[in-house]
Amino acid sequence: MVGDTCVQENETLGAAARKMKELNVGALPICGPDDRLHGIITDRDIVLKCVAKGKDPRTMTAGQLEQGKPVTIDAGADAGRVLQAMEEHKIRRLPVIDNHRLVGMISEADLARHLPEDQVGHFVEVICAAP
Repeated sequence: MVGDTCVQENETLGAAARKMKELNVGALPICGPDDRLHGIITDRDIVLKCVAKGKDPRTMTAGQLEQGKPVTIDAGADAGRVLQAMEEHKIRRLPVIDNHRLVGMISEADLARHLPEDQVGHFVEVICAAP
């Protein structure tokens, strides 16, 4: 499952963009040769950190955009911990890890579909609030 939705570090940003289009998503995990999570890349990253800077998405790789260690959540975490982690770090996507391996990704849209409206409203307020 995850292998098909992961961008390898050595894949180009053009390939990452095509995979995002294919999967109808705005972000993908970046995985290394060990299939472990090394980062996350978004469509916005490709535009702002590559195209807008005059770089070539046909040669620039996903690994070149990795920035620090991504925030993750354990597969056994409950909805409250997921929400807390996303709010605390002001992130819209949260990789799910089981036994040191990426097993999925929770998005803002997932929260909207599965949590009560008041919790989703609070989450959006926190994430969209100015720093």
